[in-house]
Amino acid sequence: MTTTIPVFDGHNDLLLRLERAPQCREEIFLKRGADGHLDLPRMREGGFAGGLFAIYVPSPPDPNAPDLFALMEYPPYDVPLPDPVPAGEALPIAISAAAQMLWMERASKGEFAICRTAAEITAAMDRGAVAGVMHMEGAEAIGEDLDALHVFHALGLRSLGPVWSRSTIFGHGVPFRFPGKPDTGPGLTETGKALVRECNALGILVDLSHLNEKGFDDVARISTSPLVATHSNAHALCPSPRNLTDRQLAQIAESGGMVGLNFATFFLREDGHGATDCGLDPMLRHLDYLIEKLGEDYVGFGSDFDGCVVPSEIGDVTGLPRLLETLRLHGYDNELLQKLAHRNWNATLKSQIGA
Repeated sequence: MTTTIPVFDGHNDLLLRLERAPQCREEIFLKRGADGHLDLPRMREGGFAGGLFAIYVPSPPDPNAPDLFALMEYPPYDVPLPDPVPAGEALPIAISAAAQMLWMERASKGEFAICRTAAEITAAMDRGAVAGVMHMEGAEAIGEDLDALHVFHALGLRSLGPVWSRSTIFGHGVPFRFPGKPDTGPGLTETGKALVRECNALGILVDLSHLNEKGFDDVARISTSPLVATHSNAHALCPSPRNLTDRQLAQIAESGGMVGLNFATFFLREDGHGATDCGLDPMLRHLDYLIEKLGEDYVGFGSDFDGCVVPSEIGDVTGLPRLLETLRLHGYDNELLQKLAHRNWNATLKSQIGA
């Protein structure tokens, strides 16, 4: 039955929810709620067996800044990106988010485990615990000397995206624009290239989601690991700069890399709208396309739960069995469903962070 297939997911923003309301963290994580997409009881219900949990540093509050999702609701749009966040300001926020993840492990009493190797992911999933891999979405907290990278690695960091759209000292991200292309500026800085090399040396996955095209190309030239985009879709089906062009998909395929399907309606719908009443057909189209371009061993899920709006038929993490059943009815056999749900991510992480 598809409802028994465990899902390992390439991206979520639960840590950001906890950071925004730390006084309510037990209510948010340990109890079944109606807000957001993830909590421990709903993970259990939806078959969510693990994933990459993102440390993300928000831009400083600006009362005059418009709501991002509201601006993206009705394309075309071109949303100005916030200013870079200095490492000195970002570091304590990122440390606090990492501390939230360590708290999740303690508070869950064995139901959530921070995993640092592929073997630990498999062991956690086998015993029924949620396997959490620490990820960093935007490396603002890492200084030019890269010392903080080693600190976070010691805490459990095993995946990192050099940028979250806004620029960092390492490179440049794509804007929130529709329609648009990812060719939006210069590539990695020299410090960014050093970051990629150090991530390779430490066994930290380098995430290409949010990175612009020239930065993507620089990672492809420098990295000794397969190329991975944790939560991105096909630009040919939805012309957002956040999605991957056919040329980029070909580079990922050539490297034996991986793409996680982003559930965000903004990056699924061909019209770029954020409306959630689109059913699951856009997800099917993107998955079919990604499998055609990459092969069935190199595609998975990268939901962006708690960081986006998702189709109403998914709703939250409890909608994962509904998605899997829809894919089965679409013609995906059990072997392919297993690969999409967790086997491909497990194999990719084994090659990136170590067995």
